Amino acid sequence: METLSSEEAMSQTQIAPQITGKMFLFERPELLSRQAHGDLGLDAAPKPFGFCAKIRAVPLTVSEIPEASKTYPVVFMSKEEPLPIAVLGLNSDLNLFVDDAGNWEQLAYIPGYLRRYPFARAGECGGGDRMALVMDAAYEGISPTASRKLFENGEMSEFAKQAMEFTKTYEQDRRLTEQVMTHLKKFDLIHGQTAQYTPAGAAAARPFAQYFGVDEQKLNALTDEQFLELRKMNVLPILYSHLISLANWRNLISRRMSRLGISEAEAVSGPKLS
Repeated sequence: METLSSEEAMSQTQIAPQITGKMFLFERPELLSRQAHGDLGLDAAPKPFGFCAKIRAVPLTVSEIPEASKTYPVVFMSKEEPLPIAVLGLNSDLNLFVDDAGNWEQLAYIPGYLRRYPFARAGECGGGDRMALVMDAAYEGISPTASRKLFENGEMSEFAKQAMEFTKTYEQDRRLTEQVMTHLKKFDLIHGQTAQYTPAGAAAARPFAQYFGVDEQKLNALTDEQFLELRKMNVLPILYSHLISLANWRNLISRRMSRLGISEAEAVSGPKLS
């Protein structure tokens, strides 16, 4: 979540509010306002998910992990910041779940971070509770002739209110995720891992991706008291969903082979996820 100053968060300010910091996937984030966007609307872009066609991973919230783990390898950002992410590709320039027309794979779970786009939330500097709706002004579907208006009769439209509500719920889930992940850090469960695969005819397994995941030995070595603490915090389903999801590395290899028309050996060579 990005931040704005207390003065910027006040609706009566005469100074145009500014976004500080960077937002993943947002080229030109702007705080939604009647003055700047009162005559604009939003339609689906020609390539609905073209904005994320070249990413290889996307953030998840804890509530998304069980569903996302059915399709994607779910790993963690780092040992120091063990936030969950869904892996979407093996190379930095190809999301294997977005086709050339910019459509997402049918029936595959779409992470909330992407579903909320081109909207997001910004909170005031200093950790205050006030939040505002942010929009990527570079989104292709924004125009004065779009069918879904952002403002009607000088007030935020129902469409914009729905976007506000969705981003509010997502932000609540994101904060909960940060709280839950502190337990993984507390018990030192997240460590660097290497994904390996043995192509047909190969004499040995080949490493093709580096990531951060749960150390099963450390998990199994937890005391009964520690294990109970994780269970009470509802962390165990997250850990097991993560471990089960690692079987989806094979799914990514198959998708890469099919998409690029290459062999198994070629699919597991090249740039690695780190």
